[in-house]
Amino acid sequence: MLHKTLKKYYNIPMNIITVPDPRLRQPSTKVNRITDETKEIVDQMVKASLEWEKQHSHELSAAMAAPQLGINKRIIIIRDDLDDKNNASFTALIDPEVIKASGKIVSDYEGCLSVPFIYGLVPRTSKLRIKAKLIDGTEVRIKADDNLARTLAHEIDHLDGVLFIDHIKDEEKAFFELDKDGDLKPLDYDKRIKNNPELFPDD
Repeated sequence: MLHKTLKKYYNIPMNIITVPDPRLRQPSTKVNRITDETKEIVDQMVKASLEWEKQHSHELSAAMAAPQLGINKRIIIIRDDLDDKNNASFTALIDPEVIKASGKIVSDYEGCLSVPFIYGLVPRTSKLRIKAKLIDGTEVRIKADDNLARTLAHEIDHLDGVLFIDHIKDEEKAFFELDKDGDLKPLDYDKRIKNNPELFPDD
């Protein structure tokens, strides 16, 4: 069924789903065996990421998880250079798993393609060790720190049905939005965030 769905839209960018779509809150299943279908999913993820970026001049699509296309498989892609918008190459990680989170707890800004118009100051550990498979089946272990560690943690959260806003839902001063010049400014927490069922359906 999934294969037929992908074939129907092959070479046509699939839509990124956004809150409150319930698929973003569902845990994803392991891939285990990498097939042509897995490769098609990755291809669609890259296309959707770059298409989104074309429409958001002030933002960079650093990574994506398969649930953001409504596909609850444990697949993420991450940009090969997180600081260069001109570098459009991504690496796919299949069944990524956190082995160890360590280092200092650091708060920094995060956004999400599936949580439009909202940014957050999110606390995460500064170091992360993960294991995963590359698209060719090679098993890898990755030691990441700082921005790479944060990006990997954010994407792996997606595979467990967790969004970045969940880490800061009660922090009134942790939410921001972009103004027309691309600068971050505080959001009205009481009006936009607090008890918002689109963001937090279980509250």
